[in-house]
Amino acid sequence: MSKVHYRLVPHDGGWAYTLNGTFSETFATHDAALKRARRVAVEQHVPGESSYIEFQTTDGQWHTEHVLGIDRPEADVTG
Repeated sequence: MSKVHYRLVPHDGGWAYTLNGTFSETFATHDAALKRARRVAVEQHVPGESSYIEFQTTDGQWHTEHVLGIDRPEADVTG
């Protein structure tokens, strides 16, 4: 099982959570960003339908993978 780590950071005059260099929307307070990041982390555990996903890696390459709806990562929040 994979693991993801959301991290809270100052962003655009407020706070955001980030994962692999991608930022969430900006929240006015640290507490608001923390609350939302924790909610998103919990939602990572909810099973869904198996499907194909596309994603771009940091080197600009696009990939397509088939993912199982029950293959959900462990997620946590730091910061």
